[in-house]
Order: sequence, then structure tokens, then C-alpha cells
Amino acid sequence: MTKSIVGIIGGSGIYDLPGLEDVREERVDTPWGDTSDVLRSGRIGETRAVFLPRHGRGHRLSPSGINYRANIDAMKRLGVTDIVSVSACGSFREDLPPGTFVLVDQFIDRTFARESSFFGNGCVAHVSMAHPVAPRLQDRIAAAGAEAGITCVRGGTYVCMEGPQFSSLAESMMYKTMGCDVIGMTAMPEAKLAREAEISYATIAMVTDFDCWHPDHDAVDVASVIKIVHENATRASGLLAKLLRDFPAEHEACPIGSDRALDTALITAPGARDPAMLKKLEAIMARVSAS
Repeated sequence: MTKSIVGIIGGSGIYDLPGLEDVREERVDTPWGDTSDVLRSGRIGETRAVFLPRHGRGHRLSPSGINYRANIDAMKRLGVTDIVSVSACGSFREDLPPGTFVLVDQFIDRTFARESSFFGNGCVAHVSMAHPVAPRLQDRIAAAGAEAGITCVRGGTYVCMEGPQFSSLAESMMYKTMGCDVIGMTAMPEAKLAREAEISYATIAMVTDFDCWHPDHDAVDVASVIKIVHENATRASGLLAKLLRDFPAEHEACPIGSDRALDTALITAPGARDPAMLKKLEAIMARVSAS
């Protein structure tokens, strides 16, 4: 059995993980470049955890400037089995007001300026993203929220825009008409890369605003977002602490196979794979390379 190690990727306003004990900070070298910040490893209760602030401490990195491949590769190298992504987002629904935590289960990727795969020429792979969120991990987040007194809305579609600008009114209305529930700037390609790395992934989307579609609310601005972000961060810390204290010691096999995604994804014949590319993929492909 594989020991559970939970990775927490903190978004806007989440630059630390309160309660983390026996902390060790390390800069993990990756073939994809530098991570957003040093990774902080430790434990909450008996559960080992690795924390990384997505934008770096002090929020130095824009959504398009984050090295998503380095972040996920580093998590893989530290043995992370499950990733919980915490992100600020806007809402397209009246019944998802600011302060709501949404456990989304689908994504629409509208980004265009980011590296979205570990694979490419020399070693091609096509992982399934039909169901991008690991359901068992999401179940545990929902249960932790309920026990911590934090209501989490189950299900929803998160549209990921490139940013860093907020939406135009036309864009906001389009996404609402499409049936999207929330909008953010960071879940993609993070979720895709986690799937390629065979790490179970789930998102806590923390609503900070109504984007700009809502006729009774002003256009989105940083000051209003930050106010809600700080309020959300305290509750998010309580939810994460409860989740980690109750997390199973052994990694539970994902019922949709997110932790074995490469079994049916690799298409390049073994003899045709580029050795230099395989070297870069040594952490990502460790399980299938050993089999």
C-alpha cells in the first residue's frame, strides 16, 4: 500500500497552512524550472502534508506566470498522492454568493498562454479528463467541511480564463449562458497536469464576487475580492485542518483511476520514445516505467 501524502496548493489569500507541525522547507529541483515557492512539508495530526502557495508568498506570480508543471512535478517527487487545490473564484449563480465554498467537478479550459502537458514530441500521451476531480477525495473534503461547520456546495463547472484581467460583461454573460457556475484563473492546467502525474485532485473554489454579470453589484475590483478572500481563508484553514486530521493513512485507490491514468494514455511505442524526454518525465512516469 502507498502512504497518503496530501498536497495543498493555496490560491489567493492562502499563503500558509496553519497547524502544520514538524515543518521542513525545501526547494525541489525539477526539469521544468522553478516552483512558485519553497514547499513546506510537515504533518497535521498523523497525516503528512506538503503545502505550496500557488502565487508565491506575497503573491508575486500572476496566473499566467505560474510554473504549473514545476509545481506538480515537485509534488510528485515528494510522494504526494492527493492534491487539494484552494482557489478564489467568481460566481455566475445567485445561490452561490460570496463566501460560498464550491466543490466543482468539471472544468472548461479557456487558457491559451500556458504549458498544459508534461508530454509532447518524443513521448506522446493522452489522459482522460472526462471526470477531472477524484470523487473519493471530494467526498472527504465535503465531510470535513460538514464536521467543521462549513457548508460546501457539491458539483459545478469552473471555467478557467487566462487573465490577469477580469471578464468583460460580454464574456461574463456568455459564460453564465453556457451554464458555468464559477470562474477563476488557476485550475487549468493544474488539474490536467495532476492527472498526467497520476495524483488524485480536487478543488475548493471559494467565491469572492459575482463576476460582473450581476446588475446589482459593482464590477469586480481587487479591494472587494481581497476582503472576502481574508474571510474565506480563515474558514478554509479550519476545513483543511479537519480534512488532514481525519485522512486515511493509506492512499485509497481512486474509483475513476486518476492514480493510474497513464495505464491507457501512452501512445508512443517504447522503442520510439526520446531518451531526453523520458529523463524529464522520470518522476511523472515512475510507476509505469517500473512496471
